[in-house]
Amino acid sequence: MNRRQFLENVTYGTLGVAGLGLAACQSSAAENPGGGQRPNILFAIADDWGWPYASIMGAKGVNTPHFDRVAREGLLFTHAFCAAPQCSPNRAAILTGRHIGQLEEAGAHSSLFPSKFKVYPSLLEEVGYHVGFTGKGWGPGDWKRGGWTQNPAGPEYSTQKLAEVPANGIVPMDYAGNFEAFLAKRPDGAPFCFWYGGHEPHRKYEKGSGLKSGKKLEDASVPGFLPDDAVVRGDLLDCFLEIEWFDAQLGGMLKKLEALGELENTIVIVTGDNGISFPRAKANLYEHGVRVPLAIRWGERVKPDRTTDDLVSFVDFAPTFLEAAGVAPPADMSGKSLLGLLTEGAAGPNEFVVFGRERHAHARRDNLGYPGRAIRTRDRLYIHNYKPDRWPAGDPDEYCDIDDGPTKSFLLENRDKYPALFELAVGKRPEAELYDVSQSPDCIKNLADTPEHCEMRDKLGAQLSAVLTEQKDPRALGTGDLFESYPRFGAMRPKLGGFSKQGAYNPAYQ
Repeated sequence: MNRRQFLENVTYGTLGVAGLGLAACQSSAAENPGGGQRPNILFAIADDWGWPYASIMGAKGVNTPHFDRVAREGLLFTHAFCAAPQCSPNRAAILTGRHIGQLEEAGAHSSLFPSKFKVYPSLLEEVGYHVGFTGKGWGPGDWKRGGWTQNPAGPEYSTQKLAEVPANGIVPMDYAGNFEAFLAKRPDGAPFCFWYGGHEPHRKYEKGSGLKSGKKLEDASVPGFLPDDAVVRGDLLDCFLEIEWFDAQLGGMLKKLEALGELENTIVIVTGDNGISFPRAKANLYEHGVRVPLAIRWGERVKPDRTTDDLVSFVDFAPTFLEAAGVAPPADMSGKSLLGLLTEGAAGPNEFVVFGRERHAHARRDNLGYPGRAIRTRDRLYIHNYKPDRWPAGDPDEYCDIDDGPTKSFLLENRDKYPALFELAVGKRPEAELYDVSQSPDCIKNLADTPEHCEMRDKLGAQLSAVLTEQKDPRALGTGDLFESYPRFGAMRPKLGGFSKQGAYNPAYQ
């Protein structure tokens, strides 16, 4: 059996889905205090799946029929942005509806998540929702140290495994089977809220798996900030295969909901948590780091076959889910409900969106980060780098803020052949960056210091500062170095020098 056949078989339920008695799950949703039924919520989020790598968005070399279906039967978003280009801070922002500067330790990657922050799964559970997740919930990090008794995404359903997967690097987890197990435990009459957190397409990939599956090098569209070489194209194809795996498991879940007659009363949200894990994408505030695919369907409540270019932030998800369930969002949530945009065709709630980053990997001496905040309008991206003296991709020559893989290795080994692209990936950056993303989504030409753009630079810089101050972001209040103190529970690299104690606060910045 080849990889393509394997994916098709999984999609249509011929592998690994245990017969767990779906009839027991057939029940109507609880009544919504606002009238009608409370909707079910299926939130599907891939790990490192960035814009524009979905077939409905015109990307070649990748086929995402189930994401495409959700988009066709609902609303496709072309300008959706994560709150941070890293897994755990962005996932914390999704769960809380708050920006990373409002989340203390949870605003740093692979740290802890203080339990004082309210999360939408718990709030929905309080009003009778059956809650759970499979795969990757909030993480990486230590939620127990934050005071939680379970992952902030809810109780875990990850016991169902597969005997075979189409490539090494793909986690042998039966996500669709775990969703079925979750449904089997749903109390009669309870609506559900489920988080499907695919581990794919996070690295590492099986090298050459994309080509082995029948993909072609010429179908891999290489961003302008990467070398256009067969190595890079092959690496992209390997990533695409894992995106298709995530999509195939989503297809199994949609099929189960249809069999139950539950699909039409389920809000289905499909997205990725940040950009693909390539140089100058993931862990960067550029378009390919923060812009992600997003599609939402909700039966007749969301008119089908619509596309919107309204700006959406991931902090908007939690208030949207809560409002749809008839639950008032907490007053300290920064996000804005998308319900009017979804169900009434109203204009989106955001004139602009903001996002940021703190420490990613242990990539610099003393475990320091590369802090930045950014504001994205319809056609401009402004970035403020708080520590421009630091190396953005990590200290030379390992540049550990870039995930290891063939493209990173190729770029480092061929830095003399591609000096400009090497500099874009790892070189130091100015305090202010400004890009016309409507003309150059690859974010290569910085316009911040050009005379004709200085006024726009200053305007967006002031606007960003005002928003961050309103959010009480420590970076805007002059206390941002507190982020440098927060513990990291992931791998540490003592050879970088200075503070490197895993799971400990750095006393120099407390």
